[in-house]
Amino acid sequence: MEPIPLLDHIFWHALNGPHRQYSNGTAQIRRYTQGFSPIIAFADPSRPDLAALAPWCAAGEQFYCDGWTGAAPPGWRIAVESTMFRMLWDGPLPASDPAPDARPLGAQHAAAALELATLCKPGPFGIRTIELGDYYGYFDGERLMAMAGERLRAPGLCEISGVCTHPDYQGRGLAKKLITRLLLQHRQRGDRSFLHVMRANHSAHQLYLDMGFQDYLESTVRVVVAE
Repeated sequence: MEPIPLLDHIFWHALNGPHRQYSNGTAQIRRYTQGFSPIIAFADPSRPDLAALAPWCAAGEQFYCDGWTGAAPPGWRIAVESTMFRMLWDGPLPASDPAPDARPLGAQHAAAALELATLCKPGPFGIRTIELGDYYGYFDGERLMAMAGERLRAPGLCEISGVCTHPDYQGRGLAKKLITRLLLQHRQRGDRSFLHVMRANHSAHQLYLDMGFQDYLESTVRVVVAE
């Protein structure tokens, strides 16, 4: 697959670009502001200046970061280390929106979205994460059954994120319909769609492959703790 420089370093390009207003940090390291997804991005992952982030971090805060493989500097601890796939959409699209009955999620749904994400663990998620893009969900009454939305973005690229379905409602294809709606939306805007999935999440990885996503790269992902 042909390299896409912005996608190679997408976390930095998002936090230092379109999402800079939602982040804190320096010219070398940035984090999403508290309340958003707890993610750190580095201008150069081989030189992670975590000490410079101290003014915007509280003791005990946990963050996800991508692409950094060195030892933890003083004041930080690596709690989890794994790998994830960055997947790029390269498949056929349906002629029409498969989820016209999905509801847009707004501020009034933030608590329900966080509750579902806490249960399903699709990745780093905060009470304000749904402010980063368009989110859609399916409801059973007032209960959020499934959701998917947008997170990272850079010129010509938009991430599909927060994909999860409550265990009581799995097997109905709800997440697939929501993802496809976002794929259509991105195509209409002229964006290429991508997403992330942990290597250990075999079922989700296979679903995305079956839908037309391709593995673009595999990178180290860590959860680090400010001490």
